[in-house]
Amino acid sequence: MSPREFNVERWAILYARIALGAAFLSGIADRFGLWGKTIGYGDFAHFVQYTAKVNSFMPAFTIPFLAWAATVAELVLGIALISGVWLRWVALGSALLLVLFGTAMAISFGLKSPLDYSVFSASAAALLLALHSPGSPSQRSNRPNSSEPC
Repeated sequence: MSPREFNVERWAILYARIALGAAFLSGIADRFGLWGKTIGYGDFAHFVQYTAKVNSFMPAFTIPFLAWAATVAELVLGIALISGVWLRWVALGSALLLVLFGTAMAISFGLKSPLDYSVFSASAAALLLALHSPGSPSQRSNRPNSSEPC
C-alpha cells in the first residue's frame, strides 16, 4: 500500500469514527432536550414513547429498560468511537446495535423506515470500520511480513 493510499484510508477511518460517534451523541442530546424542547424527542419521556413504537413487538414492561440500555450503549459507543479506544470492538458493537435498531424499525414500521434513515448503511459503515481499524485482520495482512524485504 502506498503512503498516499494509507493516508486516505486513515482519514476515511477517522471520518467514519467521528460521523458514527457524533450521530450516537446527537441522539442522546436530543432525548435529553439539548437540541431544544421542540426538536426531535425534546425529552426522555418522548424518547421512551418512540422506543415503545419501534419495539412494538416487545412487552410493555421492557420498554424503559430498552430506552435506557440504548441510551447507555449509544453514550459509551459514541465516546469510544470519537476517542478511538477499543476501535475494532466498539465498531462491531455499533454495527450490532444499529442492525438491531434497523430490524426493530423494519418489524414495527416496515422496511422503508430504516432504509430512509440510513440505519443499515450506518451499520455497514461501522462493520467496515471494524474490519479496517488498526489491529484488525485486514490491517495485519497489509503490513509487510518481518521476514520479507520492505
